[in-house]
Amino acid sequence: MTVTRRLAAILAADVAGYSRLIGADESGTLERLRVLRRELLDPKIAEHRGRLVKTTGDGFLVEFGSVVDALRCAAEVQREMAGRDAGIRLSAASNIASASTWATSSSKTATSLATGSMSRRA
Repeated sequence: MTVTRRLAAILAADVAGYSRLIGADESGTLERLRVLRRELLDPKIAEHRGRLVKTTGDGFLVEFGSVVDALRCAAEVQREMAGRDAGIRLSAASNIASASTWATSSSKTATSLATGSMSRRA
């Protein structure tokens, strides 16, 4: 198995107060998150050459080849979210990490991110 190692900038973000928002309005919160991802997050990640590594119910990990791209993406997302009245706020952190990528037996690619502590909260 061939393993490729490289440095990567990792952006981790989640929805602040997610449990409270879901408790108050589950379907509305989930719909606002879908719209937010489709209209803002996915386009900004692509614009800054990021790769969505993992999503959870209220969060995501994005890998960038450049710290500058990761921080610009995070700053632009936060700035644009401030202008929206979506009732959702993201808490974000970025870090430089060692990323190892290897081919799995089913020819899919798996990535392992060794992130340590998150160093910058946005």
